[in-house]
Amino acid sequence: MSDSPSPRSDPYTVREGGAVEPPPNWRARLRYLGPSVVISGSIVGSGEIILTSGLGAAAGFVMLWWVLLSCWIKSLIQAELGRYILVSGDTYVRAMNRLPGKIPLGRGLISLPVLIALIAIIPGIMGLGGIIGGAGQALTLLYPSLHSTWAAGLIAAVVIGLLITGSYKILENVMLALVMTFTGATLVCAFLMQNTQYAVSRADLMSGLTFSFPPEYLVAAIAVYGYTGVNASETSAYQYWCVEKGYPNFIGRSDAPGWEARARGWIKVLQADVWVTLIILTCATLPFYILGAGVLRARGSVPDGLETLSVLSEMFTETLGAWSVWLFGIGAFCILFSTMLSSVAGAARYIPDYIMELGYLNRQNLVARRSWIRGYCATIPVVSFVIYLSIQNPRLLVTIGALTLAMLLPIQSGAVLWFQKNRMDPRIRPGRWIRAAIWGIFLVELVMTWFVIRYVVFG
Repeated sequence: MSDSPSPRSDPYTVREGGAVEPPPNWRARLRYLGPSVVISGSIVGSGEIILTSGLGAAAGFVMLWWVLLSCWIKSLIQAELGRYILVSGDTYVRAMNRLPGKIPLGRGLISLPVLIALIAIIPGIMGLGGIIGGAGQALTLLYPSLHSTWAAGLIAAVVIGLLITGSYKILENVMLALVMTFTGATLVCAFLMQNTQYAVSRADLMSGLTFSFPPEYLVAAIAVYGYTGVNASETSAYQYWCVEKGYPNFIGRSDAPGWEARARGWIKVLQADVWVTLIILTCATLPFYILGAGVLRARGSVPDGLETLSVLSEMFTETLGAWSVWLFGIGAFCILFSTMLSSVAGAARYIPDYIMELGYLNRQNLVARRSWIRGYCATIPVVSFVIYLSIQNPRLLVTIGALTLAMLLPIQSGAVLWFQKNRMDPRIRPGRWIRAAIWGIFLVELVMTWFVIRYVVFG
């Protein structure tokens, strides 16, 4: 069912008469950016404030190079998968279901990567339970009389209210405000830390660039890689935000005049958007690692359980004074709330595609697609809240989600290699060095997946 009809017949991705000439320069491209803002609300979130800070608190500065690697190299997969989505007219799930090796499931044929992704939804939602719980704990820093469980329930209700409209534009505007708030707060704190006893020296930073990898931090490091930067879920969601922004539609049909020039032009817009994502996530990730390594490790503090956010707030209060618990609380809430908001909204975009590939929903039925999106947005925040009620440990829940997403990463990088070789128009394939880099990322992620399966899943 996945190979018929033509991908260009999907009105969700490309409509007749929608071709638009691409902007000619960098300045003109800025007005077409937007998916980067939405995805940044998810990217810079629980992985940074909980896992990255926690790794810094445990390992000190020695893993700084790993955090940088986690931020940067997955953006290449994000961009190259986006290249395929833009020029093919496929959605993400439909593209993944074109991979070889299918089994009958439902009324259709499902590829093994799609089946694995379906199974991974369950631990992925556990990660959302950690995120909504962490956001609730951040809110209790601002209002101590409010219990974190009640706060998490309130957040779930607000998330549902914001997302139930299914409006991309509303989400984009909300994300822009939240991303600017939390990025500014963490950068300010990291700079002001230099005037305290926790000031970071040049030697500290250089020790983090020696490529040391203490084995006792293996699980924490892989969890950071799985959730920091662009994780597997965010890479897939990003493709849907690009579709809803209109990029594939602007390119038009591949048999139309001027297609190659339009494709190259809009790919440049996509690449600019990915660069914006990379800059935002780097600026927001590094301060958390530095604060964790510089403040929490010096104090011997380990964020965990119901005290996770309270311990993490020491990064601010020990640096700026007791008053800054408010600054941290606002920033942490913005981070985790925006992560919850954009993670649920992003996943809601590809859930209908799973139903379509299983053969239970007509791809032409845009009304049904929107109904599934709204239904998911109304249900998952409640499920995440219930999970947090059962396991009130944000770090544990986020780690489960992070390790699961880490195991999905080689599937995405391997899929990119297969798409480029077997399904991408030769006129717009990337160069040799990009393909070589993707092969390197693919092999590294395969090794990490083996470690997760060998040492975490099977002990």
